[in-house]
Amino acid sequence: MNNKFLPFALPEISKEEINEVVDSLKHGWITTGPKAKKFEQDFASYLGDGVEAIAVNSATAGLHLALEAIGIKPEDEVIVPTYTFTATAEVVRYLGANPVFVDSLPDSLNIDPKKIRKAITSKTKAIIPVHFAGLSCDMDEIISIAKEFNLKIVEDAAHAFPTIYNGKKIGTLDTDVTVFSFYANKTMTTAEGGMLVSRNPKIIKRAKVMRLHGISKDAFDRYQSKTPAWYYEVIEPGFKYNMPDICAAIGIHQLKKIDLFQRKREKMAKFYDEELKDLPLILPTKPFGPDNQHAWHLYPIRLKDEVKISRDDFIIKMAEKNIGCSVHFIPLHKHPVWKNTYSLCEENFPVAEKNFHKIISIPLYTKMTRDDQIRVINAIKEILK
Repeated sequence: MNNKFLPFALPEISKEEINEVVDSLKHGWITTGPKAKKFEQDFASYLGDGVEAIAVNSATAGLHLALEAIGIKPEDEVIVPTYTFTATAEVVRYLGANPVFVDSLPDSLNIDPKKIRKAITSKTKAIIPVHFAGLSCDMDEIISIAKEFNLKIVEDAAHAFPTIYNGKKIGTLDTDVTVFSFYANKTMTTAEGGMLVSRNPKIIKRAKVMRLHGISKDAFDRYQSKTPAWYYEVIEPGFKYNMPDICAAIGIHQLKKIDLFQRKREKMAKFYDEELKDLPLILPTKPFGPDNQHAWHLYPIRLKDEVKISRDDFIIKMAEKNIGCSVHFIPLHKHPVWKNTYSLCEENFPVAEKNFHKIISIPLYTKMTRDDQIRVINAIKEILK
């Protein structure tokens, strides 16, 4: 029996990515340059529908740029789910605004549109829906609410590439900005990195300036110029959020494989579905209909109430079998910074609270073999028997 440690996640890096990184090193352009620009162009072309793309060094940076570009100011309010990673809320505080936390839907664990509506005040300026695990939020309802109250929408799509909602790729919906993540455990990676996409030229222009110190000229254009082009102006106190070419070199080839990666993940998710369906587990919510596609960044299972073992002990027993698991997420209302700053109570987030104590993300990544999956499945069955 193979008892080698099976990690929770592992990127699939091949010779194409390695060769492209080596090419960058050999040619000497290792910071933001021609490969970052190509990656942006390729990404925008992949999504289509007239979007423009800006490569950044993390999805957190992209969310910050997005909120700044749509005009979020101190004391504004931005509605976010409690069931997300802290970056979704912390970028709101970067701008002196306040995140307003709302609960999730009990099936998908995506943000509850009804709770969004109840949370809107005269200070509300934007909504950040998070497409949990790779399944789209109910975007028609969220877009309808945003239009009714004249609110901006910034989609946190860190889990959602390539997710499809009602026949349209996430990143091409009728929202203001979408931000993707290419962290090491995501559906594709650039090691560290992210992408901001929008159809709004004002947002794109602003984000480009603020991405690199508020400088009026693109650094790559200045440095590749064959005539003197050293002069620039700093027009805003910007940030340092650019993606280096070394990271973009990885992304160029990961992007070419993303549809293959998604098919692999979907096949693996279906195998889990079939093998785990008779256990006392709540399995992940599936896409609704043929016009929707799950990215399957995560495969989160939930222990049913009749299961005697606790979630924490379940994870310990999986670790004893040399299988890595994770928890997505510790809801934000449980973290001291958000709980104390905004006097958050567990009773106000019953769905997130209940599911947090029951949820486990089991291994799902494209380098897993069928034998790896069977090992995970057998471990789960043994623990729950």
